[in-house]
Amino acid sequence: MEPDYVIVGAGSGGSALAYRLTEAGHKVVIVEHGGSDAGPFIQMPAALSYPMNMGLYDWGMKSEPEPGLGNRSLVTPRGKVIGGSSSINGMVFVRGHACDFDHWAESGATGWSYADVLPYFKRMESWHGGNDGGDAAWRGQSGPLHVTRGPRENPLFGAFVEAGAQAGYPVTGDYNGRQQEGFGAMEATIWQGRRWSAANAYLRPALKGGNLTILRGLARRVVIEDGRAVGVEYERGGKVVVLRARAEVVLAASSLNTPKLLMLSGIGPAAHLAEHGIAVVADRPGVGANLQDHLEVYMQFAAKQPVTLYKYWNLWGKAAIGAQWLLTKRGLGASNQFEACGFIRSDAGVKYPDIQYHFLPIAVRYDGRAAAEGHGFQVHVGPMRSKSRGAVTLRSADPRENPVIRFNYMSHPDDWAEFRKCIRLTREIFAQPAMAGHVKHEIQPGRAVASDDEIDGFIREHAESAFHPCGTARMGRADDPMAVVDPEGRVIGVRGLRVADSSVFPRITNGNLNGPSIMTGEKMADHILGRRLPAENLEPWLNPAWGHAQR
Repeated sequence: MEPDYVIVGAGSGGSALAYRLTEAGHKVVIVEHGGSDAGPFIQMPAALSYPMNMGLYDWGMKSEPEPGLGNRSLVTPRGKVIGGSSSINGMVFVRGHACDFDHWAESGATGWSYADVLPYFKRMESWHGGNDGGDAAWRGQSGPLHVTRGPRENPLFGAFVEAGAQAGYPVTGDYNGRQQEGFGAMEATIWQGRRWSAANAYLRPALKGGNLTILRGLARRVVIEDGRAVGVEYERGGKVVVLRARAEVVLAASSLNTPKLLMLSGIGPAAHLAEHGIAVVADRPGVGANLQDHLEVYMQFAAKQPVTLYKYWNLWGKAAIGAQWLLTKRGLGASNQFEACGFIRSDAGVKYPDIQYHFLPIAVRYDGRAAAEGHGFQVHVGPMRSKSRGAVTLRSADPRENPVIRFNYMSHPDDWAEFRKCIRLTREIFAQPAMAGHVKHEIQPGRAVASDDEIDGFIREHAESAFHPCGTARMGRADDPMAVVDPEGRVIGVRGLRVADSSVFPRITNGNLNGPSIMTGEKMADHILGRRLPAENLEPWLNPAWGHAQR
């Protein structure tokens, strides 16, 4: 078997890429270490806390102790399953703000401005929010990825949006359309009650077409001969095999595993490779650098009225929800429960939102542990554009070992000021009449946590990753010493090798990263195929008062 293209990773970027290459008639093999996504833990949206905590589906990576967070080591789940992290994530769908992509283009990723990427966001989606406000001209109607909105039957969702409006913020009918800024309905990759992962959207249709094969195995390195990538070495059942590609090799193994594979293949900072006895093929100091993520805290409130999901947080309640979902694909099991959200600016002079809210009608952790106080609700909040940068490096030359991950969270002084604003602005929103009727008291951090030092202490102890790592093989100009790939996704200094995942992001985008990661796979496919959708110059909304007002 010698396919045209070998892709490493059956996740968000790799799945979209494979779909478009096979659709164009090419033979593609994906090398994927993980296995099947069958079963209720992945397919049932409300069960989202399970797969990301299961070794069967997760690579089990952790950060090194983070000095800015009291030397805590944070888990960084990445999907080890077909569909990749789209099979274990929270299913929240956010494109990112138009200005994010314009910033990419300005920083050297020519051809990746918002006008350039919007056609790909449209091509990839089938959007089902049209009866609920929204901006049809900005949205796609016939793509593989279904994007829906939850029913928002719980009164707390409407109360949260109304409280945002009462605090003076805009309400938006479609944060993925013309106007991101404001409060409104959250969108999700859920369709007909099931998680609509990249596996469901892209891989299954591509497998039916006959041009795609998925090989199970652990990718060890890219095989490079005379400066050209010619295949991938992988391990399966104790045997090491080389799979050759006629045209190109594409890495889409995540922003944590892609830089690891590049370095194992001799592409990376020369001195670091030498430390591990790896012969240098291309000295690219940017490989593994520029690591970014979103941090967030969970602000939790005890509820005055028993309208939260806590009443189901017991064996019988969960069993009833699960049984209803198994039989009908309806009910509470068919939602990720993130059905309302907000994007706001932290200060006057901030051009576009830099704070994101996910609202949840229960007080619970990502690992599924509920708050001790019974009925409650929470909002996940954090700054979108931290100035801190980390790195992914090799632990050893053994491909079976996870890389060393250092995010350097909260290492920039601005991070602390921005995070304090998040907490104070959130308290103000929850004090508005629409939410005040529901709030009994603040559980976490608790009203007593008020001074800068007290808030900083809370952040240090309680901030969690939102699981949005990116940036470790960033796109830029071919003459930029810290760029790893050019704007076509080609690894600089090696022929026949590209990257098509969130590693290439020059800077992290606003919101959850699954949407932009899939878009990256879609667009890189066109770069490979030598075609391009025409740019669309729709004008996004910026708050006219941004220069002098926070809201």
